[in-house]
Amino acid sequence: MAEKLAPEKRHAFVHNGQKVFEWDQTLEEVNMYIELPKNVPTKLIHCVIQAGHLEHDLMLPVKTDSSFWTIEDGELHITLQKREKGKTWASPIQGQGSLDPYVADQEQKRLMLQRFQEENPGFDFSQAQFSGTCPDPRTFMGGIHTD
Repeated sequence: MAEKLAPEKRHAFVHNGQKVFEWDQTLEEVNMYIELPKNVPTKLIHCVIQAGHLEHDLMLPVKTDSSFWTIEDGELHITLQKREKGKTWASPIQGQGSLDPYVADQEQKRLMLQRFQEENPGFDFSQAQFSGTCPDPRTFMGGIHTD
């Protein structure tokens, strides 16, 4: 079940025809993938993750104590732990590679399904369809409108 709600593919940020980074997200994390130049020794790479900054300003704040980075097979992988679990990010970096509205909507729906699945184990939400926004719990209680 979890595989059905996992990110289908990485999103790419391309600038002037060159891929800068790829990324995906789950309810709790944003993952960035950066292909490293082949002629730079990995011991020269150092990544500092701050609550709202990673070389550039992050889209939203992260938990620095549980965010980390690794290098494997010539790729820098940065895992950013979301401060607000379940919040949909349009991009990891402000102003760089934001998702178009349709893809952002699909991403939000996928994360909503993940959250429903996590909060209701044993139920299969993988085929659920959303036609709009979720009802507001302040005005919609157990199928009875309270307005």
